[in-house]
Amino acid sequence: MTDNLDIIVIGESLIELSTDKKLEYAEVFHKYYGGDVLNTAITATRLGSRVGFLTKVGNDPFKDFLLDSWQTENIDISYVKVVEGYNGLYIVSNPDDGKKEMAYYRKKSAATTLSIEDIPEEVIERSSIVYSTGITQSLSTSARGAVKKAFSIAGDKECLVAYDPNYKATLIDIEEAKAALEEVIEYIDILILSNVHDAERLMGINSADKIIKYFWDRGIPTIAVKMGMAGCAIGHNGEINIIPPRQVSPVDSTGAGDAFNGGFLHGIARGLTPFEAGKLASIVASEQTRGWGAIQSIPNKDHVLEEFKKGEA
Repeated sequence: MTDNLDIIVIGESLIELSTDKKLEYAEVFHKYYGGDVLNTAITATRLGSRVGFLTKVGNDPFKDFLLDSWQTENIDISYVKVVEGYNGLYIVSNPDDGKKEMAYYRKKSAATTLSIEDIPEEVIERSSIVYSTGITQSLSTSARGAVKKAFSIAGDKECLVAYDPNYKATLIDIEEAKAALEEVIEYIDILILSNVHDAERLMGINSADKIIKYFWDRGIPTIAVKMGMAGCAIGHNGEINIIPPRQVSPVDSTGAGDAFNGGFLHGIARGLTPFEAGKLASIVASEQTRGWGAIQSIPNKDHVLEEFKKGEA
């Protein structure tokens, strides 16, 4: 593809193997794929955004499955590099007792070799939003450098920078996570926090209002705080709106935060205000929890827009 993009995402893809049994007893697994920025990308694409994925794919038996799947989703893979090595993997179980288990195997995967050499200026120039996360930064020192380079290029172009710290204690030390945020904070236009508790761990702040005001003082104009069952808070231009949670019966929350991000960035790319984008994102995330799997359960575009219009009436 050569058209301009609404969003370019930078990060990893993982092979997903899922089962409805406890891992110690499981004999059959279903193959899929995931990854935080990829979940966000596919959400935005299914809503109608033009999205590109900048990553590295290992030349292993899963390569064609991944590339073909992304093309089927209308993801622009022009900037995906295939390299020698393997793709990361995660295994997830959703047994009847509700005690989910997850195991990740991503050390030295192809995506961990992302570096500044993999960030072409042209893709930033033709994108409205560049998006990445703390998970991408945590993959390796070189991947962290790649994120900073992409954001710095965007700062010189007419391209918004969107970032989610998405802090995971199993991936990165808390002090390193703070440092990773600090080295890109000057470039960020849109900050989406995974939840109040992430902000509490990273910043020592435990309320949405205080989080938003803190980052306003740091120069970030638009902040979205995801609060799970309490809804979300959107801060923009000195105004804070609390968007209440939607009443749904959740089945699986895997990837709901990523789906929120995809809905929010799609809304911004389509010219919605941050408050309108927050409402859209809340619909997407809540509907996504009605089914199993991060990507499989992303809601239908027409259904999302119908629900959004109801809220605007």
